[in-house]
Amino acid sequence: MIITYYGISCFKVQSGETVLAFDPPSKESSFKSPRFQANAVLITNNHKDHNGWENLSSKIEDKDLIVLDGPGEYELEGIYIKGIQSAGQNTIYSLNFEGITLCHMGNFSEKELRPEIKEAIGEIDILLAPIDGDGVLDAQEAAKISSRLEPSIVIPMHYKDNKSLKNFLDEFGNGTTKPSDKLTIKKKDLIAGKIQVVVLEPTI
Repeated sequence: MIITYYGISCFKVQSGETVLAFDPPSKESSFKSPRFQANAVLITNNHKDHNGWENLSSKIEDKDLIVLDGPGEYELEGIYIKGIQSAGQNTIYSLNFEGITLCHMGNFSEKELRPEIKEAIGEIDILLAPIDGDGVLDAQEAAKISSRLEPSIVIPMHYKDNKSLKNFLDEFGNGTTKPSDKLTIKKKDLIAGKIQVVVLEPTI
């Protein structure tokens, strides 16, 4: 699995020829959107910074790009995807890809992780976690929620500045984590029982 970050909550997750995109900004957003081919794009909320699926194109010739934009259960190219609604019409996506369970929290803004949401998400390996939900979550709250989900790896996203990032890293004792341009990971590389923070440098 290869995970590439494009800023805000936009990611490309690739395994072989299969590509999933999360939350590309729209043309109306002040943030730039990447342009690449994908099998499907997952939209966590209908906001200009998250819903720019029209900027991407389908990898499958003569087929429209598949767009998932809300709660429900889906299956795509052998990938099981669950969309879970949280406050503010935000959809959390949990999916199993290459034997790795990944969760994208979207613009999650609840200060506590409700038991029913934690149960719906289930066990995860990699968490894509917002650490500054438009001023709603602070670093300590985001770190607490991330810890409760017990991933092997947490990738911080959706933050406004390096101060927010540093505060989040400090909660895990990783204040000097060096950013990478992408994360290449296999199931055997994951270490259970310890949360590793991986910072990805936006590539756009």
